[in-house]
Amino acid sequence: MNETIRLERMSNGADAIGHLENGKTAFVAGGAPGDVATVEVVEDKPTFARARLVTLAEPSPLRVQQHCLQGDVCGGCPWQHLSYDAQIEAKRANVVAALVHTARFEAARAEELVGACLPSKRQWGYRNKLELGAARADNGTFLLGFHREGTHDIATPETCPLAHDAIAKAPKALRGALKFAQGTQDLGIFRVGVRHSLRTRDLEIALWTRPGSFPRAHVAKTVKSALKATSIVRVLADSGKARKIKGVETLEGKGCWGEELAGAVFLTSAPSFFQVNTAQAEKLIEEVILGLGGRMGEGGPEGLDGLLVADLYSGGGTFSVPLASAGADVIAIEAAGSSVRDLRRNAEMNGVDIEVVGGDAARELPELGGLDALVVDPPRAGLADGVVESIAAAAPERVAYVSCNPATWARDVARFEANGYRLVRVRPVDLFPQTHHVEVASIFERA
Repeated sequence: MNETIRLERMSNGADAIGHLENGKTAFVAGGAPGDVATVEVVEDKPTFARARLVTLAEPSPLRVQQHCLQGDVCGGCPWQHLSYDAQIEAKRANVVAALVHTARFEAARAEELVGACLPSKRQWGYRNKLELGAARADNGTFLLGFHREGTHDIATPETCPLAHDAIAKAPKALRGALKFAQGTQDLGIFRVGVRHSLRTRDLEIALWTRPGSFPRAHVAKTVKSALKATSIVRVLADSGKARKIKGVETLEGKGCWGEELAGAVFLTSAPSFFQVNTAQAEKLIEEVILGLGGRMGEGGPEGLDGLLVADLYSGGGTFSVPLASAGADVIAIEAAGSSVRDLRRNAEMNGVDIEVVGGDAARELPELGGLDALVVDPPRAGLADGVVESIAAAAPERVAYVSCNPATWARDVARFEANGYRLVRVRPVDLFPQTHHVEVASIFERA
């Protein structure tokens, strides 16, 4: 049954939100706040419904023409029909809503705390990385493209306008090259990562494969003919969610990817995490430095002299290196072996001393003690049970919490406030234009 409804706001997801005649909340794919739309309910749950947009009786003034005609195929830019100002406002509103509904803040306090979302200068062509899924179709055809959200299906667009121009056409170019390189063989390729830097011009292609024999020279030569790379590597790993890494082989070039960030140089190996929007990552770093009492000088971060800071889930040093450059004494904790090696190398390259601890943050934290400040940038799941309590036991005066998931962040905000810390500063930063994703930089002070 179809209904005509007015859409009210964007959800913390791809869809717009409206209400059906019976009062039930409806999530409408492709909708925009202000649309008057006829929708068809496709999934009716006890507390909400999902609907598809049938016709627009009255389009929202927030709508703009879609930039990527293939966006509906892969689902990678579900907010591209919204003006950028509307995207920025919706992202801030979702952070406020997370504080109200999940952390149980008063609406007035949440509104006062959350600053304006820092926009990305590049609204297209901002991604320094593409992550492509690879598989064999039932007829044996080699597929390379983007996993549609929530499925194992692979969409195969020829380009991705979210990526830097140098790698925007990589899906088509690498699909053809790898199809040729493999011939009738199945080389076990299940994932391909492509990274590019606008600042260093480095371009790395990482072929994720199951362990086994592999025609290294032939594949490297074929891939490089399709995309001029400074590094081609093979990551030997088990496919599936765990992706247990067995090793990394350099097939061609330098064997890592170089980037410049916040006045520092970073080398990153293929399995290691690095933010996909370099310019916006610098804004995240600046928010953390400012929140801990430092500043961004002409030569880079400064003003944290003598501060003892722990950096949990430190990765390759995105925050650790700038914190140390600003004068802090940094203890960095990271569990992933490739990131630990990257971090030690990046500290040495940038001439800073960082105490690197390879281990689980929850296990290592109780051993630290006596901290002045702490930085935490966990995975999307947020902080594991007990970690907030361990942070409170270490008693840092300030905590900087960076999150890519407002829902789990807001849950942890409530935990911090229950353990003697008060949220004093929140800044959304848009690292992912044309999507609902947003990073949050927040600061807590010990009560």
